[in-house]
Amino acid sequence: MSRPKIIGIAGNIGAGKTSLVEFLQRSYVITPFYEPNDVNPYLKDFYRDMKRWAFHSQLYFLSSKFAMQQQLEQCSGVVLQDRTLFEDVEIFATALHQMRKINKRDWQTFTGLYESIQQAIQPPDLMIYLSCSIRTARKRIKLRGRAMEQDMPLSYLKRLESLYREWIDVYDKSEVLIIETDKMDYVNDLIDQLQVMDAIERYIPNELKRQ
Repeated sequence: MSRPKIIGIAGNIGAGKTSLVEFLQRSYVITPFYEPNDVNPYLKDFYRDMKRWAFHSQLYFLSSKFAMQQQLEQCSGVVLQDRTLFEDVEIFATALHQMRKINKRDWQTFTGLYESIQQAIQPPDLMIYLSCSIRTARKRIKLRGRAMEQDMPLSYLKRLESLYREWIDVYDKSEVLIIETDKMDYVNDLIDQLQVMDAIERYIPNELKRQ
């Protein structure tokens, strides 16, 4: 079986990742893999007490994302990832370590596992990075109404944004496509939809376009 073509969708909380995956799934015959937020058994506890549950929550994300990665590598055709494994470590776990929510000993264990996992996985063929302002991200977070996200500190969201920009500037595992999403509506606006499709058309064969 030939290897799949993997497209990663990266970006801060509220950047529009899931909406883009859903739009592309409606437009093309592709296989989506979504962020496993709803099944993380530590997430509610994490938002209540970050220091106590940060390591547990991030370890769950890393292990479940690794299992997902192994599953998607068995697919054929084009696969979409709603947030990649790299982001779990380079952005979210790193932020928590900087905030002293993950101590040095746990961090060494975590990053050691990450290094081993990196050697065992297929990186994306294309990384789509969705960029938006903190103001837009907060508005979207409020509108979608996920209870666990509503009390997220502004300082935490800003830290994530800073780490995302640093990470994408040096990311070299694949080609990167940056899409500014502040004023883009690929859910409802036909022109914006066509613009996105034009940007990624060489990664998704025309025969996979839904009629």
